[in-house]
Amino acid sequence: MARERSPLAEVTERSAEVMPVKKSAELAALLETHKGERHAIVMQDYPDPDALSSAWAHKMIAAKYGIECDILYEGRISHQENLALVQLTDIDLVRYSDGDDLKQYQHTVFVDNQGTTSRLTDRFADLEVKPLVIVDHHEIQDRIQSIYTDIRKIGATATIYTQYIRAGLLTLKKADPKHEMLATSLMHGIRSETSGLIRSGIEEMEAATFLTPFINHSMLEDILSVKRSKQVMDVIHLALENREIRDNYSISGVGYLRVEDRDSIPQAADFLLTEENAHTAIVYGIIIKGDREMVVGSMRTNKVTLNPDEFLKEALGATETGRYYGGGRRGAGGFEIPIGFLAGITDDELNRMKWHLYDELVKKKFFAKIGVHSPSQASRNDTGSLRLEE
Repeated sequence: MARERSPLAEVTERSAEVMPVKKSAELAALLETHKGERHAIVMQDYPDPDALSSAWAHKMIAAKYGIECDILYEGRISHQENLALVQLTDIDLVRYSDGDDLKQYQHTVFVDNQGTTSRLTDRFADLEVKPLVIVDHHEIQDRIQSIYTDIRKIGATATIYTQYIRAGLLTLKKADPKHEMLATSLMHGIRSETSGLIRSGIEEMEAATFLTPFINHSMLEDILSVKRSKQVMDVIHLALENREIRDNYSISGVGYLRVEDRDSIPQAADFLLTEENAHTAIVYGIIIKGDREMVVGSMRTNKVTLNPDEFLKEALGATETGRYYGGGRRGAGGFEIPIGFLAGITDDELNRMKWHLYDELVKKKFFAKIGVHSPSQASRNDTGSLRLEE
């Protein structure tokens, strides 16, 4: 006998179907009123496949409405899969450098971020270039305001843009090479945000089904088969050596890293999460870029009741202006803590001491959040080499 579905389930399903159509119509109407303009699509400083594919989708959709867009970022693309994606699909990106003219843009579009992970946010704000669109799947950050906002608790921003395409904002054609590469990129973006669709919801499954006839399977396989570099393997090795596991949290500091190796941190966190007695992994290091230094970290978890966004915000806090050091989404998060006065030290011994200080402080905050004491802290307190007071 067939089981009857509850009225609540039917209402929820109808709402899930209506939302993409409604938001797509709103976006189309907005873009129609901005014909002839030039917009900057702002990605996070270190964009991932979700951001890259979503930004490209927005650029192609906007072109239908006579809007010219540049896809901007200020940091670096260093993850081997991201490099392969950009090279194989030939996505046209603009890496900002000092002196570039940002006044040429009438508006900004924030894709897969809400301004908290891009230094371009403040640059555009100083020039009074206003945000027009925010499309994201992370928790609400309240960093910037835009005319159009579509922030949903969904598997990937690429899922939202696939829904826009399904609703008619762009018609994919199998014979068009650019459409094939876009579909492949969106599929990779969805896959990367959902652990290969393992963490996907019905929206991701429907998006993947829609994209499948258009994707280049050989290209996707090439992107996913790129090998880890020696630098990444070295960082993973350090993370394994330095990890401390308490209450199923695996926490590890990996020391100083070049900005080129930043993407090795989330890869190391992914690797630590594969250990059988860990449900959450946090890896961090100090990234050096010229005279700027910052503690950068990544969090990965498979504990369904743990919200990375809340965890990182509560553990690390915020600046005096209220800007949180960390944030995230379901299953993953990241954080960045600027190093001010102590940055730029050239003395090796002082740098060693500085790393031990930050390593201990970061660990202490995370262990305090989960309600345990760090064994390394206890051993250092005993020897008197480093003592940190509450």
